[in-house]
Amino acid sequence: MSEKPEKLIDKKGLRLDGRKIDELRPVKIEVGVLSNADGSAYIEHGKNKILAAVFGPREMHPKHLSLPDRMVLRCRYHMAPFSVQERKSPAPSRREVELSKVIREALEPAVFVEYYPRSGIDIFVEVLQADGGTRCASITAAALAIADAGIPMRDLVVACAAGKIDDKVVLDLMDTEDKVGVADVPVAFMPNLNAVTLLQMDGILTPDEFESAVNLAIEGCKKIYALQKEALKTKYMNTKEEVEE
Repeated sequence: MSEKPEKLIDKKGLRLDGRKIDELRPVKIEVGVLSNADGSAYIEHGKNKILAAVFGPREMHPKHLSLPDRMVLRCRYHMAPFSVQERKSPAPSRREVELSKVIREALEPAVFVEYYPRSGIDIFVEVLQADGGTRCASITAAALAIADAGIPMRDLVVACAAGKIDDKVVLDLMDTEDKVGVADVPVAFMPNLNAVTLLQMDGILTPDEFESAVNLAIEGCKKIYALQKEALKTKYMNTKEEVEE
């Protein structure tokens, strides 16, 4: 492990990257970035750069995986070999297999799967640059890609994490904070329905700290949700202008 910085929060209450404890990293979202996919989205969350693409609904292959009463969601989360400082093997790691499952399960409650029996959608998430919190940023981008594909959804899913560093609960941990901090609590949320679709915890927190972290993460989700809706609106305003021309 890299050498631990003396302090992750300075005397002024600012973190290593100059943020306050309840401040998000800068977030930039774009929808409809890939012409070959049915739906796509790109997110920059801090130094994370992530691309999500959705294909479908389409007939399931192999057919025996299809379900008679609902659509199947398949998800592949993958980190590019150049996404981290030390080159990563292109082969899927155990962590990537686990996060593929986590992302799929976070998105599933939002999709009207009963509308498309015997079919499936494939969600591909490619991490181009990683800087802590990739699972949350991936869920945020993948939900937009599903919406962009025109698949009916109950609500967009948005994700954000909170955690504990230097005995303080903080919002949106970056890579260094994630590695040397005490705990990390990723939350995926559907704001319109006030429903949590993912809640994990890595590390140790008291019950009060845990509650504080979850509430802080949900507040972060609501801020990103506004950016998600804005990105979708921008895509369709641009499409409308192209059609009218």
